[in-house]
Amino acid sequence: MAVSASMVKELRERTGAGMMDCKNALVEADGNMERAVELLREKGLAKAAKKAGRIAAEGMVDLAFAEDGSAAAAIEVNSETDFVAKNEEFVDFVRTLSNMVLKNDVKEIDDFMALKYKDEGTVTDALNNKISKIGENMSVRRLVKLNSPGTVYVGYIHGAGKIGVIVGLETEASVDEVAVLGKDVAMQVASMNPRFISEEDVDPDFIESEKKILMQQALNEGKPQDIVEKMVMGRLKKELKETCLLEQKFVKNMDITVGQYVEESAKALGKYIKVVEMVRYEVGEGIEKKEENFAEEVAKQMNN
Repeated sequence: MAVSASMVKELRERTGAGMMDCKNALVEADGNMERAVELLREKGLAKAAKKAGRIAAEGMVDLAFAEDGSAAAAIEVNSETDFVAKNEEFVDFVRTLSNMVLKNDVKEIDDFMALKYKDEGTVTDALNNKISKIGENMSVRRLVKLNSPGTVYVGYIHGAGKIGVIVGLETEASVDEVAVLGKDVAMQVASMNPRFISEEDVDPDFIESEKKILMQQALNEGKPQDIVEKMVMGRLKKELKETCLLEQKFVKNMDITVGQYVEESAKALGKYIKVVEMVRYEVGEGIEKKEENFAEEVAKQMNN
């Protein structure tokens, strides 16, 4: 498969590796982007393998919660520009949609888009009306509703809707009693972006994949085979501490882990608390936005 300049550019943005290293990895991987990322990591050339890809699309994430914290919802609606994402009509539209997710039991986007929206027909009709009025393409990208029994939900929105996080706490405590704890943990998820809640939740396939990459890295460093296994387990343990929420250093007190903070809070409250769910939506995650020349765009508009 021919390797294009745009593929090299994307791989470089995702890994931070050099231009030629990216090109060689893509050639070796026969154009497979994910395999090229793995090759660069194995060779120790990837500074950060950003699995989600380049984050570039605009829009807004919004959250909605039941008053007693027994249910929560999140939705991401994308727009072409940040200007529209800050438009009051767009913001109100997204907030209405998040409350609709909370009040309805729909899991699929198509089912949600078919729901009735005020007096404008369906959600699809309302969205098309907004597109026609505002003059910019928009889309409902993803949504989720959480309402597991015995779970209290708390959340945090960062940057006027750029990141939205919901944390589910298994507890008999009220939402008011765990509000501070929940928000702190949600802020941790927003800032540190853990992939798993604890080591118990880690996908075995993820463990095997990481072991393989770390093993190859160690061998490429010229380490003796007999100590490579111990080195790999040590490195994997370190990586899990960074990717598992409860193992991470608590950003508001780096002397303890998030797990220790939850334990201390539960003890002080006198009630059992366990983090059992987390959802983190970041606007444009994994979507590559078409690059535009601003000067050319202005010229086009002036000539219309």
